Amino acid sequence: MSTKDEVKPVAHVKHFMRELLLGRQDPEEFFCLSLSLLGHQYTQEQFLDLIEPLAEGHEELHACLVTIFLDYFTKVQSGKGVEEEELELALTLSMQEMREGELAAQGPLSHVQDLSYAQRAIRGGKVVQRNGNSHCSRAPVPCATEQAQTERYTEGLIGKITNCQNENMCVTVTEVMYPPLSRSDEDVPVEINSSQDEKSKRSRRRRQRKRQQLAMSLSPSSPRPVLLWFRRDLRLNDNPALISSLEVGGPVIPVFLWCPEEEEGPGVTVAVGGASKYWLHHALLSLNHSLERLGSHLVTVKVETSSQEALQRLVADTGAGTLLTTALYEPWLKERDDLVFTALLRQGVKCQFYHSYCLRDPNSVSTEGVGLRGIGSVSHFMSCCQQNPGPGLGTPVDAPLCLPVPSAWPQGSHLSQLGLARMPQRKDGTVVDWATNIRSSWDFSEEGAQARLQAFLQDGIYRYEKESCRADVPNTSSLSPYLHYGQISPRSLLSGSRSARCRPPKFQRKLAWRDLAYWQLTLFPDLPWESLRPPYKALRWSTDRAHLKAWQRGRTGYPLVDASMRQLWLTGWMNNYMRHVVASFLIAYLHLPWQEGYRWFQDTLVDADVAIDAMMWQNGGMCGLDHWNFVMHPVSAALTCDPCGSFVRKWCPELAELPDEFIHKPWQCPTSLLRRAGVVLGQNYPDRIVTDLEERRAQSLKDVAVVRKQFGQYVDRHSGCDLIPLPDRLVKEALGGGDLMQSGSRFLLPVITRMEFKHQAHDADAKSNPFDAVLKGYVSRKRDETIAFLNERDFTASVLSENAQRRDRQERDQRALEGLPHPPATRSRARRTPSKDVFSVVPAGVTALHK
Repeated sequence: MSTKDEVKPVAHVKHFMRELLLGRQDPEEFFCLSLSLLGHQYTQEQFLDLIEPLAEGHEELHACLVTIFLDYFTKVQSGKGVEEEELELALTLSMQEMREGELAAQGPLSHVQDLSYAQRAIRGGKVVQRNGNSHCSRAPVPCATEQAQTERYTEGLIGKITNCQNENMCVTVTEVMYPPLSRSDEDVPVEINSSQDEKSKRSRRRRQRKRQQLAMSLSPSSPRPVLLWFRRDLRLNDNPALISSLEVGGPVIPVFLWCPEEEEGPGVTVAVGGASKYWLHHALLSLNHSLERLGSHLVTVKVETSSQEALQRLVADTGAGTLLTTALYEPWLKERDDLVFTALLRQGVKCQFYHSYCLRDPNSVSTEGVGLRGIGSVSHFMSCCQQNPGPGLGTPVDAPLCLPVPSAWPQGSHLSQLGLARMPQRKDGTVVDWATNIRSSWDFSEEGAQARLQAFLQDGIYRYEKESCRADVPNTSSLSPYLHYGQISPRSLLSGSRSARCRPPKFQRKLAWRDLAYWQLTLFPDLPWESLRPPYKALRWSTDRAHLKAWQRGRTGYPLVDASMRQLWLTGWMNNYMRHVVASFLIAYLHLPWQEGYRWFQDTLVDADVAIDAMMWQNGGMCGLDHWNFVMHPVSAALTCDPCGSFVRKWCPELAELPDEFIHKPWQCPTSLLRRAGVVLGQNYPDRIVTDLEERRAQSLKDVAVVRKQFGQYVDRHSGCDLIPLPDRLVKEALGGGDLMQSGSRFLLPVITRMEFKHQAHDADAKSNPFDAVLKGYVSRKRDETIAFLNERDFTASVLSENAQRRDRQERDQRALEGLPHPPATRSRARRTPSKDVFSVVPAGVTALHK
């Protein structure tokens, strides 16, 4: 090749090298194009020199190109026969001839500068249309100058192609992919000399096509496809598995497998209930729409046997060489994933999972340096994370702009065949659509999660620290369903809360509570169904199914409980404070087992989470690692979360006309007011299913005292704390320190115990309970100050009035004894209260309170 002939191909190669650095080409495609332009001999002699500048600053890319170069020429030298090459070339050309008509019918490529995508489109025999903004980018975004040059080049090229098509001239893909370059290596439109002979043009294009196809036939094989296994990470933003699938370099096949036997967990776990499945159905629809905007789509598979066999079948059908996914931490799912990964690794498939579902991998949390004192509390957990830090969280990553797609897709199942949104039918064949209100209450998409986050950061976060308990005001984020199915990452949520002006520690601690729940689930795999404190397994629970049914349907006769349970049934959600209220009512006042509440929540919550629900219900049921030192009273708690009754009026409309003073206790409302409000207790609103709450609460304490006395070996005699058996993992971490006691072959640890239980252990005959855990309702400290002021003012005024009346009475009696007439009543102007009088300063809210 002469020096003059070398200029243009070398300039082309330099241009394509720039495209490679910008991430618009794959290394193998760059090598194939260079081989086609430079020829076999010149590539063998000069290719390594051309890519030598990449050795500084792009070492990995340079090493990859050197490997491809050596593999290719080793393969050629090892003896691929000429006849075999010609046969392969003939087959390739025949396939290309058949596809040229389809390519011309599809129209010009919408983004010519994205050569990696164009190459895949040519191989697949069709051109995939994409938006002008969508181009695959695994490298830094190009500068404004380069982008402008690319846009000018693209516009000019498409214009030329359009003109040629109008003139019935055929523009081949080779001309599109190899535009001539000027000496300054700037992009210029393709120049087509219309005066050239048509025969010579066809001959030139044929030679270029032969050279390209020969290079493709002799090039190393394309990267094997990547299976991207979606489970509970149904998002494109900040998805480490998705980003890593692009770094592999092969076509990405997003898949979702549904195996009810594996997902729902062992025994009575109920890991995925009806409302949660319905959310999952719509979340998958939204994810598929998002993938379609990138030119891809989601392959859903209904698993008949096991996920392992389904994935092995997908690997065989697609030839995939890599499986990427995000980690799950439920013990039964982790065991399944280990079996799947082991089987695929034996077949030569690379498997990798990434931690993004929690802020911290639960299996990496250690108690070393912290000890076991206070285990179960969020403070202890955060101390463990700080003492034994893991890898940094990093910053959230944006979604990619496109995905490489395979030439052939595997066979999947229609989403409706998974049965996630199946509705029951009546005997007459009509469908019971129980999810109408859920559909109207939520946006199931990833964009809906971002919209809720932004709305919370702009408004609710400023009131979250002190008033997150309010049920009548949207002070919470309502992001728990999106967080459960990974439509927003906890890292994005934490980053958003830190970027707000107001950074409430309480909100960030909620994310720590979530990680704590999964840490407990990894330590105690039977957390969803078995009490952690052995004595409490023998508690005497009620078996009244009528009470359970009334609680589930919101027909208990206590408005706050009923409103919360109706909101749960209709929308699939309630805030955290209301979950405490209904849980306390079920356990402390109805004496029903916590497992019943856990199972109902798992079936009706759209954010049903095994770890979180199991931990919270165990703690509320007095048998978890952490004893909550409070019990919610159904009437007193209403003063805190719904002081004006707005929440109750929304979900219990039959009580809407009651005045505020009686909205939370209609049984105390006078009959005339009930009649005026249209309320008939026992008919349009139920009577209370239990009336003496204090008696039932006292009976609950007696039942706990009985089992603690019966199983005294699990009660510490010195502190009165409960003892629980430690899992082996904690024993290994704590050997040689801490306040462990050994009972036979079991290690027992004192854990947090409610104060009133410890008081009973020391003084079993005590009639009073100085550590009563029932919370009294309050709205805020301002309200308490206002009430205190009014009480003090009324008391002072009454004392002054009594003294004045006593003096007047004494004066009248004295004048009567002396025979003097009564003094005339003085009518003077009212004196202004001196400003120094402390009672003339009225706290804020008094006027509003009287209104």
